[in-house]
Amino acid sequence: MTRIIAIETATEACSAALLLQKDDGQQTIYKRFKLAPREHTKLILPMLDEVLAEAKLELSDIDAIAFGRGPGAFTGLRIATGIAQGLALSVDKPTIAVSSLMAMAMSAHQQMIENDTHELMSIVVAIDARMGEVYWAEYAITNGKLALVGEEQLSNPTVIYEKTKTLMQTSPVVLIGSGWDVYLEDFQNDNPDSLSLNFIEGKFPEAEHVSQLALQAFEQGEIQSIEEAQPVYLRNNVAEKSKKPL
Repeated sequence: MTRIIAIETATEACSAALLLQKDDGQQTIYKRFKLAPREHTKLILPMLDEVLAEAKLELSDIDAIAFGRGPGAFTGLRIATGIAQGLALSVDKPTIAVSSLMAMAMSAHQQMIENDTHELMSIVVAIDARMGEVYWAEYAITNGKLALVGEEQLSNPTVIYEKTKTLMQTSPVVLIGSGWDVYLEDFQNDNPDSLSLNFIEGKFPEAEHVSQLALQAFEQGEIQSIEEAQPVYLRNNVAEKSKKPL
């Protein structure tokens, strides 16, 4: 059995999850989630204790510790990285850093599968970065698998408008994330054809999907040492600060 514990605090949402996968591929996920800005430090450790207790496991039973490495809020990413490093050090386990944007893309993909929307080809994820900017990335579904197209970016919303308009010409598109919650109306006002887009409202990165992506990485041997477990900020002024030891 493989056991992955995960935390996600890159946005206003705080969550923890424990994924158990049996040798036959059957999965069980214990999870906690709360939309609670500025309460992550108070909530995340009790959430971890709760999922471990529910599964009747100790932290030392875990195979790897995963965390949402961003992009996202500076404080939230420092919390996730610091806790992941501390837990990994305490039980001598590897870490797995997972893109918070890709976690949201996986959430969208799973929802489209549940809705029997097999024609889905592109997902544009956007997290509100404040100051009139968004963290965003494009993902494609190829043979049922999720893959990043290009790079994660920090941009003015007009950049994702243009990207989405281009994608609409060739494939169905789904939009997800707080960036779209904020800016979708402006995009639709300028692009009436966009009203038919698949829009998943009010979603944030969740540890449940971080754990699923981490399991894939673990099975492929893509684990990291404690020193390699680092957040991804994208903003240059914050990235410089991140070079200092946590």
